[in-house]
Amino acid sequence: MSTSPPLLVQLGTGSRPLSDAACYAVVLALGLLIVGVALFVPAYPQPQRYHLFADGRALFGIPNFGNVASNAAFLAVGVWGLGFLFSARGRTAFLGSRGRGPYAVFFAGAVLTALGSSLYHWAPSDATLTWDRVGMAVAFSALVPAVLADRTDSKAIGPALLIALLLGVGSVVYWRATAALGVENVLPYLVLQAAALATVLGLNALPSRYTRRKDLYGAFLWYAAALAAENLDRQIYALGEVVSGHSLKHLLAAAAMGWILRMLMKRRPTARDDAAGGQPDGAARFLLRRIG
Repeated sequence: MSTSPPLLVQLGTGSRPLSDAACYAVVLALGLLIVGVALFVPAYPQPQRYHLFADGRALFGIPNFGNVASNAAFLAVGVWGLGFLFSARGRTAFLGSRGRGPYAVFFAGAVLTALGSSLYHWAPSDATLTWDRVGMAVAFSALVPAVLADRTDSKAIGPALLIALLLGVGSVVYWRATAALGVENVLPYLVLQAAALATVLGLNALPSRYTRRKDLYGAFLWYAAALAAENLDRQIYALGEVVSGHSLKHLLAAAAMGWILRMLMKRRPTARDDAAGGQPDGAARFLLRRIG
């Protein structure tokens, strides 16, 4: 009696690359999660204390100089990443024709984050925070299909990227629309960010068509440090009033993006140029034993 391969085999832990259906399933699951949060979880408005940062010093006529200027790190990484992807070396660094697009959108998101976050920190408010979050949503959303594309050249990558971007930007639009209607709810945006990162971590446990896939875990460590710095904004600033936790968060988050660029610049195709070119991580092997 024949049976279809287990889901994780379809996801690249067996002898076949990631399927079109699996690519769609990943982004559609994210969509269902966000819709479910919007419909069934109590609304959570944007806390106004979020706009109260430790370092409000002006310099060279620029208000909140530290938080504005530190966004130059996002701009540098974004421009560097796009420059690499569209260089002669970058154009030949990907197997197949679909892997480069999601990473290009990811680094474009870094540039948008630099611009939007600079605008926000110049004059912090919910209205300007919108532009900060649009750039971040683009970057987070693009990372999911980027990691999918590392495991397959499926024609579903393009549509998956579009769906992910609609979810990311849509979650920001939803937040502002609900605020205008008097029922403000920022929770779908927050959940999407966390879910996208968790999805990337889960997918990264599966074999890649490239070496250095574990470098992505290093990027997550940089980002975890960024979140810690953000939550210790005042405590870090109080250490000597040199830099605030939020300014440091910008630098550490940009370092996380830079670590991903470093991965792209250093990696090479695996010995086998399909998703079976490696072995699954321990978590994936555990699930395979349970459902195989």
